[in-house]
Amino acid sequence: MHKKLDIGLKLGLAGNVLFLVFGFFTFVYYKLAYKGTAPSKLLILERFEYFLLFLGFAMIFASAYFITISVRMRLKLKLAMWLYGAMEAFLMYCELHSYQTMSFYHPYSLTLAIVHALISAAICFLFLDFDPYKKPFEILIIVTIGIILAGMMGNIFEIRLYFSILFNAIALTVLFSGIIYMLNKEIIEIDCHGDKARVAEYRGFFDDDEPEKKTDAQMAAESHQDDNTTEE
Repeated sequence: MHKKLDIGLKLGLAGNVLFLVFGFFTFVYYKLAYKGTAPSKLLILERFEYFLLFLGFAMIFASAYFITISVRMRLKLKLAMWLYGAMEAFLMYCELHSYQTMSFYHPYSLTLAIVHALISAAICFLFLDFDPYKKPFEILIIVTIGIILAGMMGNIFEIRLYFSILFNAIALTVLFSGIIYMLNKEIIEIDCHGDKARVAEYRGFFDDDEPEKKTDAQMAAESHQDDNTTEE
């Protein structure tokens, strides 16, 4: 695996794991606050939460940077990764400062939850550009999108948009883990700057019954062999 791509994928995985850890400590914080824990202890926990949050976003943006500079082409995916990081950072800021942003931000809005999930799902779908028409990778993308869309259910049960953001973190943790695993097992290939050019053959999810497709190079080689046989 290309070194910078490996760094980018692992940073993306670590950043989303940190969001989940942040969510756990947020839950602990509100439980302790409800029990009347001393403000000094709550302040220490709150600072630790913010540290996890900022570190998580730093890793997400660093991940987008390393993937952007390492992977060839795929401009839409690269822009989408930066857009996703900015969107989640903005929404998380609004969640944590909702008392200041209520004039335009409504954390219980069903419309906002649906739009957030659909945009996140669309961005996730663009990850298919890494290596399209590989069945295991297609299944991984479908599972990831399913987890993202399930995050909308939180709003139905009158849970804040924060629930959907955490579901996105779960989904992307699964996605980055799956990509790293498939690259290590050579199930998928991602062409990067500096790699030798390769000829790839792709078969889609619904291509089981179709005859195997051959590349132009393979067809030319077979034609040359046939000519030699005829001459003999």
